[in-house]
Amino acid sequence: MGSGGRWVRAAHAALSSALLLGLLLHRTDLQKQEERGELLQPLIFVLLVLCSVLLYFKVSLMDPGFVKPEEEVKEGENKGQGVVIPQIPGDVKLRRCGYCLVKQPMRAKHCQLCQHCVRRYDHHCPWLENCVGERNHSLFIVYLSVQLVVLLWGAHVAWSGLYFEQSWEWLQHNIFLLMSFLLILIFTIVVLLLLVSQLYLISCNTTTWEFMSSHRLSYLRHSELENPFDQGIILNLWRFFCSRHLTAWENIYFHKNSEPV
Repeated sequence: MGSGGRWVRAAHAALSSALLLGLLLHRTDLQKQEERGELLQPLIFVLLVLCSVLLYFKVSLMDPGFVKPEEEVKEGENKGQGVVIPQIPGDVKLRRCGYCLVKQPMRAKHCQLCQHCVRRYDHHCPWLENCVGERNHSLFIVYLSVQLVVLLWGAHVAWSGLYFEQSWEWLQHNIFLLMSFLLILIFTIVVLLLLVSQLYLISCNTTTWEFMSSHRLSYLRHSELENPFDQGIILNLWRFFCSRHLTAWENIYFHKNSEPV
């Protein structure tokens, strides 16, 4: 993990902690409930914030699906370690990455920032300082969902503590809640748009990289189908959220295309 990644993760933890403490210490609905001894909602809110932070660190620190060199794969198989690598048809030739020289499975891409090829590459997230790929993509969606709930609830809590008066004293007493509400509102819009776009792409079984670069990817340009990996919304969602194994996308691709790329 580089120093940049440490700073980004520290900033996320610090910002989450500051917003949480500010909302709890100011005169908001949560503080009023604490004073009345109604601790259920404040406790749930704190646990949700904690859950979102833990999910953030889990997604940002886990292997997104780095493609291993052949030597490491064979060594892992001999020791019975690691994730099972899906079998690719013998007549399919994999291209070698021009940067790290590993054999690239279909839908993989080399990330210049992570300096690895990533299986079913979606995008490199600067807020995570990690790629989103086949192994951490579903957990990334869970993180976004929890984060959206936290942000919507946080916006409501911040708004509940605001009362509006045209005076300098009012601004001094409410500047934190006002800034928190505006900041949470911006984050909410970003997370909502990202989550909606991600769910749409998942339902089509495509990735952000494929959606943005379909004209540059040979396996999409040479396919008879607009999206050779689309198996219908239900199966796409089931494969994404419920499958616990890496997928040999070549099997799906060549099942629908008679000519190899």
